[in-house]
Amino acid sequence: MSFIALNRIILALSLLSSAFAQADTTLVAVASDFTKPMTEIAEAFEKTTGHSAKLSFGSSGKAFAQIQSGAPFEVYLSASEKYPLELEKSGHAVPDSHFVYAIGKLVLWSPKPGYVDEQGAILKTGTFKHIALADPSHAPYGVVAEEVMSHIGVVDKLRPLFVMGENISQTYQFVSTGNAELGFVGLAQVIDVNTGKIASGSGWVVPDNLHSPFNQTASLLTTGADNPAASALLNFLKSPAALSIIEKYGFGIPKQP
Repeated sequence: MSFIALNRIILALSLLSSAFAQADTTLVAVASDFTKPMTEIAEAFEKTTGHSAKLSFGSSGKAFAQIQSGAPFEVYLSASEKYPLELEKSGHAVPDSHFVYAIGKLVLWSPKPGYVDEQGAILKTGTFKHIALADPSHAPYGVVAEEVMSHIGVVDKLRPLFVMGENISQTYQFVSTGNAELGFVGLAQVIDVNTGKIASGSGWVVPDNLHSPFNQTASLLTTGADNPAASALLNFLKSPAALSIIEKYGFGIPKQP
């Protein structure tokens, strides 16, 4: 190897080392339905930028309340548009920093093969004793689930059978462990990423026209306004690498401006 070539390698490594030495960490509140894709995105983000993201998963409403109470989150990935917009109004989020990072997909699912039909008719004809959904008071997936049941005229009939999960992750646990025969969960929780189909059991992927737009929205919180890692993560969420991961887990891809 020539002396010039060796110097070039040393310079490149020096620049790379310098860039990673300046890497920062950002604390991110993430809607629990986005657990799988965001875990993968965070790994790709760190490999690409050197920055890291510390993820905290839970219901969007609970994270919203925590942010209002002074929790040190810097980036907020909500399962709805409502909470990020309210945080901008209250001064907790940077004005006009919000954007749709994914379109949520709801599934009526049971671990029992053949139990849930592909049109969701079981909601009208089934004799189940319990149906799980995320608590609508703070979980957007629960709000959407109620909208679906209202649209097809069964919400009042089924309300006495509701088993409420703290978030969509707990809702999935209720169904997968048999505490409810079926329930409304996120497609990302039950999808086979290799085939794009439900991996096990049976389910009905709810058509988008049965509920209001399910725009999962991100925002930069004021606590992260001066952290390069926070802004870098939000930019990375719009990248082809991140969008490919998001789509792989069954989410819709937002229209690019």
